[in-house]
Amino acid sequence: MELWVLFGVFALLLLIGVPVAFCLGIASIATVAYMGLPPVVVFQQMNSGMNAFAMMAIPFFIYAGDLMIRGGIAERLIQMAASLVGHLRGGLGQVNVVTCTLFGGISGSAVADASAVGGLMIPQMKKRGYDADYAVNVTANAAIIALLIPPSHNMIIYSLSAGGNLSIADLFTAGILPGLLLCAALMVAAWAVAVKRGYPREAFPGFATVGRYVVLALPGILLIGIIFGGVRSGVFTATESSCVAVVYAILVTIFVYRQLSWTAFVEATLGAVRTTAMVLLVIGTAGAFGWLMAFLQVPLTMIAAMKAVSDNPIVILLMINLILLVLGTFMDMAPMIIICTPIFLPVVKAFGVDPIHFGVILILNAGIGLNTPPVGSVQFVACAIGRISIGESMRTIWPFYGASVAVLLLVTYVPGLSLWLPRLFH
Repeated sequence: MELWVLFGVFALLLLIGVPVAFCLGIASIATVAYMGLPPVVVFQQMNSGMNAFAMMAIPFFIYAGDLMIRGGIAERLIQMAASLVGHLRGGLGQVNVVTCTLFGGISGSAVADASAVGGLMIPQMKKRGYDADYAVNVTANAAIIALLIPPSHNMIIYSLSAGGNLSIADLFTAGILPGLLLCAALMVAAWAVAVKRGYPREAFPGFATVGRYVVLALPGILLIGIIFGGVRSGVFTATESSCVAVVYAILVTIFVYRQLSWTAFVEATLGAVRTTAMVLLVIGTAGAFGWLMAFLQVPLTMIAAMKAVSDNPIVILLMINLILLVLGTFMDMAPMIIICTPIFLPVVKAFGVDPIHFGVILILNAGIGLNTPPVGSVQFVACAIGRISIGESMRTIWPFYGASVAVLLLVTYVPGLSLWLPRLFH
C-alpha cells in the first residue's frame, strides 16, 4: 500500500501540473506520514541527497556555460562551423549540428545549447529560405549532444544517484563516442531532409578563411581540452575542473573576446544561481523519493518482475529503453535520472550490464525525452525561438528523432561504443 501512496500522489500531482520537485517532496511526505514515520525523515534525506562535494561541480559548470553564452563564444563557433561544413547540402543545418556539438563541450547543457545556438542560427536559417520546422528540429535534436560529451553535469548527477562510487572521469569519457555518433547521424538526417526539400549549399570560403575562424574560436574550444584533459589525467577532480572552467571563461570573455559586459556578468551570475537552486531542489526531493523506493524494495521487485518476463539481457534492455522513452515524455531530465537510477541500475547489473554503459543509455534516453511533449523543454525553447507551435515541429521531427533512436539502439547493444575509450585510459 505504501508504494501506491508514493507513486499515486506523485502521478496525481504531476498530472495536475505541480512542479516536479514539489511532486517528489509531497509524495515522500505523504508516504512517510502513512507509514507512521516522523516527517523530519524526508528533510534529512533531502539534505543527504544534496550534501555531496561532487555536487559543487554542477553550479560551476552551469555558470561557466552561461558566461560563455554571453561572452561571444557561440558566434565564433558558428563562424568556424560554417567555414568547415557550410558547403554541404543544407549547409546551415550542418553548421547547426556541428556548432551544437562544439558548444555542448563548453556548456554541458542541452537547454543552453538550444538557447545560445538556436538564438543565432534559427533566425538566420529562416532568413535564408530554410523552413522554420527544419531549423527548429535540427537545433532541438543537436542540442542533446551536449548531454553526452564533457562537461555534462547530468553525468555527475547520475554518478551521485548511483551512490557516488562511479568515476566521473570514466562517465565523461564514455559519452564522447556516442556523442560524436549522434552528431554524425543528425548530420546525415539534416542532409537527407535538405536534399528532399531542395535547400542550398553555402559557398566554401577558402582555406585561409577557415584557418582564421579556427584561430578565433580556439580560445573557447580549448576549454573542452582543459576540462577533459585535467579530469582524465588526474590533475584536478571534476569539481575542481568546474572552478577552473569558470575562471577560464571569465578570462577569455573579458580579455580575449572582450564581449562580457558588467551587466552580462551580473545576469550570468544570477541566472546560474536560479538554475542551481532549481536543480538542487529537484535533487534533494528526488533523494528522499529514492530513499523511500529503496526502503520499500522497489529495485528488488523490479528485478523479479523483469526476470519473470525474460532472462535475455537484449529483451531486458529493450524493455528498459521503452520505459525510459515513455517516462521522458512527461518527466524532466534531472528527476528522471535520480529516480530511475536506483530502480534500473540494480536490474541491469543483475543482467551483467556495466554501470558506466548504462549511464550513457539512461542519459541519451532522457535527452530524447527533452524533445518529446508534453515536457520537452528543449523543444519548447527551440519552438519559441523559431516562433512555431510544438505541433508544427512534431509533424516533421521524425527523421531526426529516428536518427537519435537509431544511435540509442547502437549504444545499447554495442557496449564498446561507451566502454572502449574509458578502458583505453586505464
